[in-house]
Amino acid sequence: MSDAESPLPAVNSDPLLHVVLYQPEIAPNTGAVGRTCVALGAKLWLVRPLGFRIDEKNLRRAGLDYWQHLDCQLVDNWDHLLQELHPSGWWYFSKLGTRTFTTVQYERGNALVFGCETNGLPSNITQPNHDRLLRIPTTEKVRSLNLSCSVAVAGYEVQRQLALEHK
Repeated sequence: MSDAESPLPAVNSDPLLHVVLYQPEIAPNTGAVGRTCVALGAKLWLVRPLGFRIDEKNLRRAGLDYWQHLDCQLVDNWDHLLQELHPSGWWYFSKLGTRTFTTVQYERGNALVFGCETNGLPSNITQPNHDRLLRIPTTEKVRSLNLSCSVAVAGYEVQRQLALEHK
């Protein structure tokens, strides 16, 4: 089954937040992000092209049996995403960010945008949004965190700020 044929039903009409993966390349990372989104009550947006097929067993293995509960939408490109997604606010995660992710106030329905594993977000996205770029600090020994770890760190900060409880 191709990703165009894969049924990805919307299961949450009022997500805590939107997680956007811009051209993700590694299926297990995306699967782990999907699992985190289910745990948070977040909607996952995948911006094509993807570096894998949505039906790859590695994607589903990382998402385990939670994938069926994931609210996920595929879009063809960045412009299509902008037409489809109208969150209450956008936050872009990048090593170029000057503010740390814990210093901003999140709101329910915000979008957290993450770039692909090898290149991050392109300049056509980061430059016009430089005031909304956030970073997750690391020591100088680490270039960046794994994509799925970054989404979890940021997503649970949103949840902490909003003082929501998920069981």
